[in-house]
Amino acid sequence: MSGYYDPRPATRPRWQVAAACSGGFVALLWLLELLDSLMANQLDASGIRPGTSDGLMGVLFAPLLHGGFGHLMANTGPLLVLGFLLALAGMSKWIAVTATVWLIGGVGTWLTGGLGTVHIGASGLVFGWLVYLVVRGFVSRRPWQIVLGVLVFGVYGSILWGVLPGASGVSWQGHLFGALGGAVAALTLERRPQRRAYDVH
Repeated sequence: MSGYYDPRPATRPRWQVAAACSGGFVALLWLLELLDSLMANQLDASGIRPGTSDGLMGVLFAPLLHGGFGHLMANTGPLLVLGFLLALAGMSKWIAVTATVWLIGGVGTWLTGGLGTVHIGASGLVFGWLVYLVVRGFVSRRPWQIVLGVLVFGVYGSILWGVLPGASGVSWQGHLFGALGGAVAALTLERRPQRRAYDVH
């Protein structure tokens, strides 16, 4: 009986890769919060401290830190669902969108947050991923992405009120600039190139 060996590695279904990406990121957040609790919450000081030069470094770390397990629990569900839906578009897209939201959300918070405050938490990513998923279909003009965006907005759209100043101790700046980062990511990463018009003679 003859046969052949294909040296190319078998590719995993995209949904499995997306689930591993989403679940792995959230697992990392839980491990860091566990470590932080064992260190008497010393890691939380590494968040964004607006208006200070050393506090700018917090842009890199703030989404990885949370103010206790209750704070992280509130973000876990949306991070898992929205992160999974985003990762279905591929790891390169997940990285590009996340990096855009992470940077814009962090820098915007550093520029506008109150002096003497420390901003931590991944809710900026939640807002950014949500806005990206809602907006991208209208930019790319892909019907299934529009439908998915409408469904996502129907489930999570109410949280967008969080971009407005409200409860004390909640970083509405992180929410607002995270959401803006998601919009920027959709507009820059999903815009289709314009077809050039030619005159026919």
